[in-house]
Amino acid sequence: MGFAPAADFAPIPARKKQMIRFHPYSFSALWILCLIGAVSGCRTLPESENALHRAGLVEIKSVIPDIVLDIRYATPDNFTGRAVYPSARCFLTRDAVHALRAVQQDLRAEGYGLKIFDGYRPLSVQRRFWAIKPDPNFVADPAKGSRHNKGYAVDLSLVDLSGKEVAMPTPFDDFTERAHPDYDGPDLPPDARRHRALLRSVMEQHGFTVFPTEWWHYDFKGWEDRKSTRLNS
Repeated sequence: MGFAPAADFAPIPARKKQMIRFHPYSFSALWILCLIGAVSGCRTLPESENALHRAGLVEIKSVIPDIVLDIRYATPDNFTGRAVYPSARCFLTRDAVHALRAVQQDLRAEGYGLKIFDGYRPLSVQRRFWAIKPDPNFVADPAKGSRHNKGYAVDLSLVDLSGKEVAMPTPFDDFTERAHPDYDGPDLPPDARRHRALLRSVMEQHGFTVFPTEWWHYDFKGWEDRKSTRLNS
């Protein structure tokens, strides 16, 4: 999509001065583009995004603009081998986003920052994940709901100040024992151990708890009392 053709904006000569006239359909086209957020400065929210906001979910980038996003489920680079999100954006409950902002500030003082892999996850996607890997140690049963479905869970890692991801025990979505946050095997490099500990320490200071089998997965306090956010899932 884009602006109306340049021909629609061609000036029409007058006897004494030039006047610019617009084809009436040009205004209709621009009005439609504004409605769908395609024209700069005319951004409106699609209905699904409005529903997220009504559910109390906030886009992380709107609060933490310097955070690094690597939304794996918007690409084929994940355990499903295909993109399951339509766009590389991330939402969480409002309180969790503001707590993450405090985490980011603390990490900056240490020479690091956050990289986000996933946040709020629609229940429809959770069902797909469960169909591929029905293992409750790594994927929540959609019949019970995931903490991601509530907007209270976030998958993340550390980056240096240039935005480069630092060493961690495993890649994201690793389904081995080495992904456990308390794994202490002799094959674990010291820098990976140190980065994992730093991430956990700062996250816990701001109300997050690490998941028992995934060093990258953190749940924000209060998730137990929140129902899954169901839009059109």
